[in-house]
Amino acid sequence: MDSLTQIALGSAVAVAAMGRRTAVWKAALWGGVAGTLPDLDAFIDHGDDLLNMVLHRAESHSLIFLTLFAPLLAWGAAQLDRPPGGASWRRWTLALWLVLVTHPLLDAMTVYGTQLLLPFTNHPYGVGSVFIIDPTYTLPLIAGVIAALRLNDTGRGLRWNTAGLALSTAYLLWSMGAQWHVERVARSSLAQQGIAVQGLLVTPSPFNTVLWRLVATTPSSYHEGFYSLLDDAPTVRWTAYPRGGDLIDRHGGTEPVARLAAFTHGFYRLSPTADGRLHITDLRMGQEPRYIFNFDIGPLDAVGSLPARQLSQRPDVAAGLSWLWQRLQGRDIPSPQ
Repeated sequence: MDSLTQIALGSAVAVAAMGRRTAVWKAALWGGVAGTLPDLDAFIDHGDDLLNMVLHRAESHSLIFLTLFAPLLAWGAAQLDRPPGGASWRRWTLALWLVLVTHPLLDAMTVYGTQLLLPFTNHPYGVGSVFIIDPTYTLPLIAGVIAALRLNDTGRGLRWNTAGLALSTAYLLWSMGAQWHVERVARSSLAQQGIAVQGLLVTPSPFNTVLWRLVATTPSSYHEGFYSLLDDAPTVRWTAYPRGGDLIDRHGGTEPVARLAAFTHGFYRLSPTADGRLHITDLRMGQEPRYIFNFDIGPLDAVGSLPARQLSQRPDVAAGLSWLWQRLQGRDIPSPQ
C-alpha cells in the first residue's frame, strides 16, 4: 500500500497495542515510523530496473526478519520512554512487532507480490483484493488516530482508534468477498463464451472495490474485461490481445523473462519492437494499452545481456478518472486509449 496508509496503520496499531501505558503521541509516532520502515528498500538500486521491481517487498517485508528486528527497535523506544510510568520493553516489543508485521500483511492484500516467508521461500504472495491506494481503507485509520491524539489519554479516544481499525479491517474482508463474487462472474462468462484460459486475474480498479479489472491468459493471448458490482447483468465483455506466444517459447527460459514470469504468476506478455528489441510487460498493473511495469530487456538475439530498462506508460489522468467514474456506475463504455 501507499506510504500514507502504512504510516496511518502503524500509528493506529501502536496506539491500540500500547493503550494507556504511554502517551498517545509517543505510540502514534513510533508506530508511524515503524510502519514505513519496510518500504525503505525502495531506495536500493540493484542496477537493473526489473530487479528493482521484483526485489522490492523482499527481505524487508519478511515476517521472520521483521520479528527478529522488532525487539531491537523496541529497545530504542523503551529507552526514550524511561520516565516514571513509561512502558516496558516487552510491551514496546509487542506493539512494534504488530506494527512491523501488519505492514507486509497489508501489502500482501494488493496484487504486487510480497515475499512474506523469506528466507524459506521467495514466493510473492498477493491476494489482489485492494488497490495500492484506497481512501475507503485509509480514512478510518487516519480519523481514529487523530481522534486518539485530540482526546489524548482518555478511553474515548482509544475507542475511536479501535473503531478505525475495525472499520478498515472490515473493508478488507469486504474486498475479499467482492473479489470472490466477481471471480465467479468472470469464470461463468468465460465458460459461456467458450474461452479456455490458463490463469484468471481479478483485481480492483484504482481507488475502489466496486469496479474490477479482469485478465484471462492463454498460451498465445490474454483477454481483458471489466465488471462493476453496479452492472445490470453478470456478464463480461472480453477483448483479446496477443501475448507473444512464439516469443515466450523462444525466450521463456532466459533470466529476465523467467524471473518476471514467476513474480507475476504468469500474467505477462512479450512483444518485439521495430528495431529488434524485446519488451516484457507485467499485465497486472495498468490496463490496455498502458502499463506501469514495462521493460526493455535487450536485443532479440541477446535477451538479458544488458540491464533491463523500465518504460512506464502513463495514462491520461483526467480521461482515466472520467472513464473510471462512469464505468464504476455500470455504464459499459470503452476504456480510454
